[in-house]
Amino acid sequence: MNADTLTVRPLSGPDELALFCRLPYALNGELADDLARGRRRAGRMWVALRGGRLLARAAWWGRGSLLDVLDVDDALPAAERVDVGVRLLRAAREAVPGAGEYSRFVPPGWRDDPAVARAVEDRMAIARRAGARPFVERLRLEWRPGTPLPAPRGRLAFRPVRDAEELLDLMTAALEGTLDAYSRADLARMTAREAAVAHYEGEFARFTSPRGWWRVATLPGGEAAGFVIPARNDYNAIISYLAVLPAHRGRGYAGDLLGEGTRVLAHEGVPRVRAATDVANVPMADAFRRAGYAEFEREIVMTWRGDAGE
Repeated sequence: MNADTLTVRPLSGPDELALFCRLPYALNGELADDLARGRRRAGRMWVALRGGRLLARAAWWGRGSLLDVLDVDDALPAAERVDVGVRLLRAAREAVPGAGEYSRFVPPGWRDDPAVARAVEDRMAIARRAGARPFVERLRLEWRPGTPLPAPRGRLAFRPVRDAEELLDLMTAALEGTLDAYSRADLARMTAREAAVAHYEGEFARFTSPRGWWRVATLPGGEAAGFVIPARNDYNAIISYLAVLPAHRGRGYAGDLLGEGTRVLAHEGVPRVRAATDVANVPMADAFRRAGYAEFEREIVMTWRGDAGE
């Protein structure tokens, strides 16, 4: 084989993980466990090689269509970096069918560091040339033990969610006026009830953590004002979802709900609680910061779908 030939292929098996990890990224430390637990498959992890040198790589999470690893060798000349990445991504997407998203974790101030900004922009350019478009930038936030827990303010009472039907009713109502980009995309192509069911079945129904953690916030007369879903995913304790019902917005209840969800998880002794919200959702971002959550990362999402929820 000519040493200048570019070879694009999936990994032959988990034994090639060391090759795949020659390029750095925040998720490298999770890949071995993901493969061992079936959250990833070697056949959905692709590399571009010239000789024995890894020039680019791409990987999809789980069995879905989330591309969450896309890297190139930053030592390559600028034009070649993007070209090699596009060749890899186009070939890999032909073998990994289905519309999907590209997710990239970046430092909070990524635009302020020229080297980091260049690397992020290269990867976005690769995805764009492969047909993706920008969708949303999100804050990734974390609460750690030792950070003061928000004290109950006494304005709301909290009880467990009664059943799936109650939660679906609350989710449906809460979608009115939502600022969340994913929810807005869902509402562009389906009813609020359909969007609530899709979210419930796609995320909440899969959690193995206790449903007894889920909380409804009520006013003194018993009327529901909102709800919060503390949970554990495959990696961390999380605030999966939080919403104030439209009639009760503007009173700061998001902070009360967030405090309750955080207390539920803190009492379980978790090492951290993670959460995310859109950069543009300023009220929710402010609520997280007031509750002691610190921004540790951002996520940039691009999509190949007509709408992100498609």
